[in-house]
Amino acid sequence: MKVVVLLFAVLSLISAKVVYKDDVCNELLGDDLIAEIASYENVVNEILNYVIEGEYKGQTYNELAKFVDKFGARPSGTEVLEQSIDYMIQLTRDENINDITTEELTVPHWTRGEETLTMLEPRVKNMALLGLGRSVTTPPEGVTAEIVVVNSFAELDKYSNSDIEGKIVLYDPIFTTYGETVQYRSQGAAKAAAKGAVASLLRSITPFSINSPHAGSQNYDENVPKIPAAAITLEDADLLRRIYSRGEKIVLNLKMFSTDDTKISRNTLVDYKGTEKPEKLVIVSGHIDSWDVGQGAMDDGGGLFVSWAVPVILKRLNLKPRRTIRSIFWTAEELGLIGAKAYEEKHRSEADNINFIMESDEGTFAPLGLAVAGNAETRCIIKEILKLFKSINATTLVEDNSPGSDIAVIIQTGVPGASLHNDNSMYFWFHHTEGDTMNVEDEQELDLGAAFWTAAAYVIADISKDIPR
Repeated sequence: MKVVVLLFAVLSLISAKVVYKDDVCNELLGDDLIAEIASYENVVNEILNYVIEGEYKGQTYNELAKFVDKFGARPSGTEVLEQSIDYMIQLTRDENINDITTEELTVPHWTRGEETLTMLEPRVKNMALLGLGRSVTTPPEGVTAEIVVVNSFAELDKYSNSDIEGKIVLYDPIFTTYGETVQYRSQGAAKAAAKGAVASLLRSITPFSINSPHAGSQNYDENVPKIPAAAITLEDADLLRRIYSRGEKIVLNLKMFSTDDTKISRNTLVDYKGTEKPEKLVIVSGHIDSWDVGQGAMDDGGGLFVSWAVPVILKRLNLKPRRTIRSIFWTAEELGLIGAKAYEEKHRSEADNINFIMESDEGTFAPLGLAVAGNAETRCIIKEILKLFKSINATTLVEDNSPGSDIAVIIQTGVPGASLHNDNSMYFWFHHTEGDTMNVEDEQELDLGAAFWTAAAYVIADISKDIPR
């Protein structure tokens, strides 16, 4: 009966999205493993104190600021991105960490040119916009057309093709969550083109705006024409919706110019070798590229530097885990997870050696815990590890079957992993905008993030038990 009850409890955990209860995790893990994880309290506190109050205090912010101030935006395929990769390699060598590998791959190189949007009717008004990733260009004179405003794909489908043909479609969905709303950015142009639209505009994917358009990637469908695609501000989207709802005719002129080719870039792998199981990997990661607007401080400079800090801090403290910790600086994330896909393909035969994979790519604000993909036993192990972070209020485990962006490519193959769960309520205010600068970053929160990221990775890499598939 005990086995049946336990099985029912585990199945309930998997299907019902409920909190992992201690009694269930006790049954799954056993007293010895729980006691072993608890025994890491002193080493976790040593790492936390060293980073938050000790010699490493403020260094994550300072290194990130030097990097961002030196390079600014680092778009895929650009020379500045490759220079920033070289910089990170040398910065790592300066810490006497020399087990560094770079892996070349072909990446998109989309360069934004002149972009303008002007409302011609019912009055003249210039509007801010940002072309979406890899958008095609307009003719030199631009595209001049009447607009149709829809708030969803379902509303678009209510229009006949003749209603849409020759017009510009504006999507103005209200932001709910990024995961739910971003579909209008990624798929909007293709769906509008399928009905005959000549361009696609998008209310920026954000809950807040100070007349700030948000860039981002979009995907064309090879079976329909490629049409120009761009994001506008919340303020202008609301203006256009109000006018459209009153039945007035709206005519816009859209001009967008860009170039699109390919270049060679590199993923960067930094290994801090394990003492007993060096072939087993615990991966921490962030992406080094950014959009061409802003400076990539938040997306994803912070995630890059807390992941860079892990082997640096452990080496300085002479803490050597059983398994290898690998820091990966992904390239070309913004234009379609290009670096992660190349890594997964290249290392597919070695996937069984990935014990756990982690990514920070939704800000490095105050850490709250981890968003975890894995089976019930995996989540219980991580839940026990998170108990060690009560002093910094980072004990929350969020169930997420596809955490992160780059690491989702690997997690979908069955590898367990987690993304940083942090207090990022304002993340999408600045995401993919000119506002992504060092002003968004906080020195103390970066210390907390680096300390948490390092200590969590160390415990996962050092406990006696492998994280189960």
